[in-house]
Amino acid sequence: MNDLQEIGTQVAAARKALKLGQRETAVSAGVSLRTMTLLETGRATEIGYSKLIRILAAVGLELRLGRIESKRPTLEDLLGEEDAHD
Repeated sequence: MNDLQEIGTQVAAARKALKLGQRETAVSAGVSLRTMTLLETGRATEIGYSKLIRILAAVGLELRLGRIESKRPTLEDLLGEEDAHD
């Protein structure tokens, strides 16, 4: 997961797959409905670690750490990105 917006998108998808409402999930995670809404809509600028972990657990997700790949992009990678934006 790259950023908070991506996490929010995945939380929303997992919650919907479980057929849970935002309010129900917020109560289960011990956070406000506003926090859930901001996270899922990509408008949360910050969220505490413990809140995030509880939200993830409420929808069956977990946070994992990994090494950042420091591979430099090739010319083909860059051209592929340019084509995707056109």
